[in-house]
Amino acid sequence: MSALRRMYMGRFVFRCAVLVLVTVLLAAWPGQFEVVQRGQFLKGPSLLHILWLIWVCDMLMQLIPLNKTLVSLGSQKLFRRHFRQAAEPSVPQMRRAMKEMDLRAAAVFVMWTAFTSVLGLLRHLKILSDNLLLWISVVFYVCGLICVLFWCPFRQLILKNRCCTTCRIFNWDHLMMFSPLIFLNSFYARSLVAMAAAVFLVWEITLRRHPERFLECTNLALRCGSCTDRLCSSGKKLQSD
Repeated sequence: MSALRRMYMGRFVFRCAVLVLVTVLLAAWPGQFEVVQRGQFLKGPSLLHILWLIWVCDMLMQLIPLNKTLVSLGSQKLFRRHFRQAAEPSVPQMRRAMKEMDLRAAAVFVMWTAFTSVLGLLRHLKILSDNLLLWISVVFYVCGLICVLFWCPFRQLILKNRCCTTCRIFNWDHLMMFSPLIFLNSFYARSLVAMAAAVFLVWEITLRRHPERFLECTNLALRCGSCTDRLCSSGKKLQSD
């Protein structure tokens, strides 16, 4: 198991602990959730303030170029420091790859938008409370690393990419995670959604300006032979291309 995979496993355990804690708070101390209501963010400290800060720091890590020993290359490949140009990049091949990736990403976007709309409808019908919407975001917080470490339905069923390193939508994670919070009218929710949207826009704009950084055919760092992350479910380094 690579050092990065061990680190991500530790993060997964932490996220599971957060989910357990938030579930207990929801059942036994729902007053902790007042922070998600309008005008309550500055009323006093709570455990959910700490979670808000953790989430903000997580998103900042996606906006800053970091060492690959701290964050997966799949998340950091938008930065120039992680780009290793292929000897003979093929422009037609790059265009075909981009078109295919965009179509598959669009399918994920439409699917997730539909799913989020259902959550919004359930909230409008008062079937889901604001507290439950935040709890669902915490569930997605755990699911994000399940996708990275164990099994990803988006990769297997829609995107068809080889691994997280080549994932077209890697930094969509927080936007998807906080999508239930779109329906909450509070600083707590809107600040997280706004920052997640900023991460999403930086990713997509960089993809348009520098598509070569996101493709195996033009970026040698994304190929199996260059892999140091070894975040695949097997945890094994693949053979060189």
